[in-house]
Amino acid sequence: MGFILIGLFSFGTPRAFARQEAPSNPANHQGEKPRDNSSEKKPAAEDAKSYHEDFSVLPVEKSSLKLELAVLGEVDDKPGLPYIRERWHLEWRPGDPIDVYILKPRGVEKPPVVLYLYSYPQDTDRFKTDSWGGYVTGNGFAAVGFVSALTGHRWEHHAMNATFFTNLQESLGATVHDVQMILNYLSTRKDLDMTRVGMFGQGSGGAIAILTSATDARIKAVDVLTPWGDWPTFVGTSTFIPSEDRLKINTPDSLAKIAPLDPIQWLPKVKARSLRIQDVRKDGHMPDAAQEHLEAAAPDTAEINQYGDSAALFPAAANGRLLEWIKAQLQPGAKPPAAIEKSQRIHYFPPKMPAGSPIGEHQ
Repeated sequence: MGFILIGLFSFGTPRAFARQEAPSNPANHQGEKPRDNSSEKKPAAEDAKSYHEDFSVLPVEKSSLKLELAVLGEVDDKPGLPYIRERWHLEWRPGDPIDVYILKPRGVEKPPVVLYLYSYPQDTDRFKTDSWGGYVTGNGFAAVGFVSALTGHRWEHHAMNATFFTNLQESLGATVHDVQMILNYLSTRKDLDMTRVGMFGQGSGGAIAILTSATDARIKAVDVLTPWGDWPTFVGTSTFIPSEDRLKINTPDSLAKIAPLDPIQWLPKVKARSLRIQDVRKDGHMPDAAQEHLEAAAPDTAEINQYGDSAALFPAAANGRLLEWIKAQLQPGAKPPAAIEKSQRIHYFPPKMPAGSPIGEHQ
């Protein structure tokens, strides 16, 4: 995103991540007895044979997924930081391990939690930075960060010719299931307030947040930044899709395969009590026309912010301000928004970049 990707969206080299290797038999959480890991193992061949997952179906209950492995890989308990960072290695799908970063604010018992899913192709780098950790755990919130299927370290276990876009149904559907499995795991920890759960999604992560919220009512607030969707328009016109991938997926058969996973049809069915859509025009990834189509499909309780370009977003995003909305929705006593007229819930912020400036990619 250029200058806007400061802190929350930057991709600079992370600061040193003080690592403490977890013991071979770590305690799950503070105050709990160490867990016996002797019976834990990666999915056996018979598990792979019994594996079933339909990526076109949103509820994870329709699949055979079950948690096979949960190992605490690293603990970052750096003195002076206002939070503790854990990296968990979770497995529930053969050949697709996932690293999940859990950050908990110090001195807060059972904090509310926000899940963070950024856009493809971003990997886990940001979750290791002190600045991001400070933003997301501010005001006593826990944060959970992970990446989508066929992204970063998760792509390594796929065929070399498989990409996020050529396997778009799996990229979306598998990650929708992952979010539900992560929520299932978090519910077993007993150290988080699972009655106050939110999800922030950017780009492809925004699409996945919408899809997940349409099937899982545990997510009470959803905040999406330029979410992808309206697949025929997106696939046909997004400049972010490599030309060789577009040739493979911009066909009637491929579009029909991802049609059941189009956020445009699921937005009216979102179960979160609070929903905010923040769209950045001239995005470079999500075409303006597709943005408008998604906005038109949003429920009449959704707050919609339309930014004329990435520079117009900066005042609302800098220094962690982007996260204030979702944290406010998860405060005790927060009330769901009532249906109001479009003129009151849709806000437009005019572009700030000079005419003729190159497209500002914020993702």
